Amino acid sequence: MAIERTLSIIKPDAVAKNVIGKIYSRFETNGLKIIASKMVWLSAQEAGEFYAVHKERPFYKDLVAFMTSGPVMIQALEGEDAIAKNRDLMGATDPKKAEAGTIRADFATSIDANAVHGSDGPDTAKVEIGFFFPGMNVYSGR
Repeated sequence: MAIERTLSIIKPDAVAKNVIGKIYSRFETNGLKIIASKMVWLSAQEAGEFYAVHKERPFYKDLVAFMTSGPVMIQALEGEDAIAKNRDLMGATDPKKAEAGTIRADFATSIDANAVHGSDGPDTAKVEIGFFFPGMNVYSGR
């Protein structure tokens, strides 16, 4: 396995529930290091650009509206097989189908308000991390 980086977003629903620390603890106890983080309230333009890959999908407008409904916590994670590890920690997109003990099973309320976002592959992770943390804003955990 290789050391990877991935992007994670704690979405407005989970931020509003005040569970950032609980989610960070799951990252850290599972071998993921937080190497960059910031809290932001995304504009419609920022959320639209970030989720542009979904622009033609029927849920795009609702997704942008949700992601701009409150502050989000954005972090870059680093660790062995970080992308797959984070996706396992998140659980299925639909919290009703997520395994017990996953972030979405424990903190999400619906397929739309599903608590977290995570990169789905190495190329996506690189683009997503660069979108939110350009240049010198990421610090290796090593």
